[in-house]
Formats: sequence, C-alpha cells, structure tokens
Amino acid sequence: MDRLNQLSGQLKPTSKQSLTQKNPDDVVIVAAYRTAIGKGFKGSFKSVQSEFILTEFLKEFIKKTGVDASLIEDVAIGNVLNQAAGATEHRGASLAAGIPYTAAFLAINRLCSSGLMAISDIANKIKTGEIECGLAGGIESMSKNYGSPKVIPKIDPHLADDEQMSKCLIPMGITNENVANEFNIPREKQDAFAAKSYSKAEKAISSGAFKDEILPIRSIIRSPDGSEKEIIVDTDEAFGGTTTAGNASQISDGAAGVLLMKRSLAEAKGYPIVAKYIACSTVGVPPEIMGVGPAYAIPEVLRESV
Repeated sequence: MDRLNQLSGQLKPTSKQSLTQKNPDDVVIVAAYRTAIGKGFKGSFKSVQSEFILTEFLKEFIKKTGVDASLIEDVAIGNVLNQAAGATEHRGASLAAGIPYTAAFLAINRLCSSGLMAISDIANKIKTGEIECGLAGGIESMSKNYGSPKVIPKIDPHLADDEQMSKCLIPMGITNENVANEFNIPREKQDAFAAKSYSKAEKAISSGAFKDEILPIRSIIRSPDGSEKEIIVDTDEAFGGTTTAGNASQISDGAAGVLLMKRSLAEAKGYPIVAKYIACSTVGVPPEIMGVGPAYAIPEVLRESV
C-alpha cells in the first residue's frame, strides 16, 4: 500500500481530474473476459492446442458481449510459445470464431507482456483514428508448447560468445536468482509472499470472485487409449506448490481478451463502458534481471498519464 501511495503521488490533482473526464475520442474497454486457467500437462486444456482454445473463447466472447462482429476492424493476440507467435493458426481461430475476414490480424510476442502489448496496439490504432473498434488479448498452451525445441532460439555460432547475447539467453529461473541477490530478497520472503498469494487466489476461486470474468468454453480430454471426452471448463483449477516450486508461477493454459472502442462508437451502439484506456509504457532493463521491468514501467506510465 505504501508503494501504491508513493506511485499515485506522482499524479497531480489536476491530472487526476482530467483522467475521469469523458470525451468522444476516448479509447474505452467495453468488455473484458477470460477462460478458466488450466494446469499445464494435467488440466482441462492439456489435450487441445492454442488455436482450439482461442476459437472457443472468441466464439463465447462474441456471444456473451452481443457485439456485432462486423464492427471489429483489427484483432491483436499476444502469444509466446507458438512459432511466429501463432500468426497463422490464431488468424484462423479468429475467422473460425465468426470474426469476418475484413478484420485484420496481428500476432504479438513480447514475452510476458505480449497480451498487454496487444491491448496497447489496438488502443493506439483507435487513438490515431486508424480504426474505431478492435479486439485484443492473449493465448497460451504451455501444455503443448512449453520446452518445445521449435521455440528455443538457435544463435549463430559467431555470436555464441558475445556477452550481451549470452545475457539474453539466461533462463528465467536464473534471472530470478539475480534479482533476489541484487535486491536482497531472501528465500523466506519469497515463500511468504507466494503463500499469501496462493491463499488469496484459492479464497477468491472458492468464493466465486472470478465467476463473472470467466467464460465457460468447450474443451476435449484425450485419454491414453485415444478416446475423447468433451467437457465444459468454467472454473480455475486449484493449484498448489512444492517446497521448490511453490513460489513460482505454475505452467498454465488459457486465453483472455478485451474489446476496445472509440467512446463515441460505444455510446452510439449502447455498449457498456467498463474502463477508459489512458496510457501504456514500455521500459528496457538489463536482461539478466529482466524481472524488475514492472518496477520501472509503472512509474513511467504514471508520469505519461499526467
């Protein structure tokens, strides 16, 4: 809370007031939904590929929002593990879900922030008047793609010994250790934070706090004998940790998306306005401590919002 107060203090009172003003050219979010999150290799989406999950999600998204799909002028989907960020198969998913071919498609890979970059891209296109309505989101099937040789970079041998190149190839677990060492974050603090996070998540799941944001979608479970069973996935799968992996994010499958519009269009069509898009910031940090990125990007986006 102290950190939040410190960051919010960077906004001037006049700026806070201007953020709440409503203008016809504002970029607004009219819908925001996600699938339930499935456990990688073990959960409800383990047998299906990312394009299946995305197709089913987009179908339900359009049905739930009641949006006229012909209004969607661009679709941007973030993805890390598919080849070429899933440009081909996820464009196909967009079409299979009923979004017309007149809506362009963009695949984005900026690693952990890929979905956020998809939102930023659509928002910027609306801001500049290029489009008035777009869908942005992210999709990942770690069950199918995590650790795949297809997504492990093969570096030209002439650069194999380059120091800066080598830093970009450091595994995430090692970069985490680097952050912990540089900023003196002991294992005990990490475990305590993770335990609190797990506790809050399980409480939220069991109380139904996420119910309204989750779209039930179809999935297929394939047994070792080749038989298939169709299921409906509508609840996050409980996750727990071990002593060694308990303070790290789990391997997961799922999708999420938001529908953005120019305010004047949303009001003319009678769509509910969930939020107003203000700004986005991207900041580079040393790759060997890449996990500190948000600590630099968040203050920057607050300064941009002034």
